[in-house]
Amino acid sequence: MNIKIIFRIISFLLMLTGIFMMLGIAFSIYYKTDDIFALLISGVITSSTGLLIWLFTRKTKNKEIGKREGYLIVTLGWITMASFGAIPFIIYGAIPNYTDAFFETMSGFTTTGATILQDIEIVPAGLLFWRSLTQWLGGMGIIVLSLAILPILGIGGMQLFSAEVPGITKDKIHPRIRETAKRLWGIYVILTFTEVILLLVGGMSFFDAINHSFTTMATGGFSTKNASTAYYSSPFIQYVFIIFMIFAGMNFTLHYFAFHLKFDFVKRNTEFKFYILFIGVVAVVMTIIHLPHTDFHLEESFRQALFHVTSLVTTTGYVSSDYENWAPFSRMFFFTLLFIGGCAGSTGGGIKFARHFLLIKNSALELKRLIHPRAIIPVRFNGKSVGMDIISNVQAFFIFYIGITVFGSIVLSFLGLDFITSAGAVATCIGNVGPGIGTVGPVNNFAHLPDLAKWILSFFMLLGRLELFTILLIFTPSFWKS
Repeated sequence: MNIKIIFRIISFLLMLTGIFMMLGIAFSIYYKTDDIFALLISGVITSSTGLLIWLFTRKTKNKEIGKREGYLIVTLGWITMASFGAIPFIIYGAIPNYTDAFFETMSGFTTTGATILQDIEIVPAGLLFWRSLTQWLGGMGIIVLSLAILPILGIGGMQLFSAEVPGITKDKIHPRIRETAKRLWGIYVILTFTEVILLLVGGMSFFDAINHSFTTMATGGFSTKNASTAYYSSPFIQYVFIIFMIFAGMNFTLHYFAFHLKFDFVKRNTEFKFYILFIGVVAVVMTIIHLPHTDFHLEESFRQALFHVTSLVTTTGYVSSDYENWAPFSRMFFFTLLFIGGCAGSTGGGIKFARHFLLIKNSALELKRLIHPRAIIPVRFNGKSVGMDIISNVQAFFIFYIGITVFGSIVLSFLGLDFITSAGAVATCIGNVGPGIGTVGPVNNFAHLPDLAKWILSFFMLLGRLELFTILLIFTPSFWKS
């Protein structure tokens, strides 16, 4: 195993993280807050550590990255970025406990949005910007960003792309991985700043607009307000959030084709049609069900239902009201949405619509195969036959996902949490959603959980963000064999 190249790339990620960390200083200066020192020192520590490791590995001759190196770089890279990303909160004192600071930062980089902050609005502007920036970087993937640069350094990146963007699809919009990374990030930036402009038109301040745009496009859900997006009662702003949450939950390859006016490709995409239909139907059903239980008029009822269904399905986790109190069974209804996820190739977490579609389609066709055992009935996706290796991968993923969620819920219940809270916390963290149910519901947070529970949930956030197999492979004996 090429240990030197692993440390060399992690050192590069640390230098990038330190530089990004210091960007918040601009807001500290503008708003005259006292967090400049914390951001500056943290950025210097992080970048310097990266630079030292880079210098120690400068004589690396073999720059080839195999599959094992790719998985280790991605896993260790995310853990390292979260570990150092917590430093500004510690130095300033906004989050004095390292466990809490690590939990908050891991929640940021994995775009989970679960928070331990009791009063977000007392945190200074620079630190709030860094908190939102962790989600924006984690949304598209800081390693994918690095892929646009690493080829200049003579380091290949296909294995990194495969490890950080796992799943049943590996859509490349250019034969060269560097160009794919550049185009994905270009689309990401354009959509982000389009949302900033629209939120400014809706009356939001520039600081709030850029923070919320970062966390919307990352499907992260961090807000600069204690009430989250419920702080903004403007229907225009809420519809902007809904539209861009939907955009963020889409496969970014579809955005690329849409930008090039190739709309037929978008219309033919099976997962996209399933995604839009699901959100629309569930929002309408939820509107009809909860309308008699709230004081909302019809339009507001539909807007609130659409907002929360979109927020949970895309794993953004924004909250505009306490949906647990809408109807008698709303808690369990929204709990099930924690397991849906966005589209493959999106910034959303969860199981993903493509896997749900293939699982449902294969199960339905299995009934036909029982009746016609000699018939060859393939599962079709986007008009093409899907191989049984992909179906097996989807089934294995689903079993692992549900099994880990159940096991994690039992473990947390042993730590003194009630089972509803345990299940809600694990489901929302492995799905990278943010708010759960029970005492970690939409109007609560994770501050009251035991420290051990926070470390376990931090691991589940990373496990969910890298879609299980990237992490689980490292714990198999065969991974370490030559």
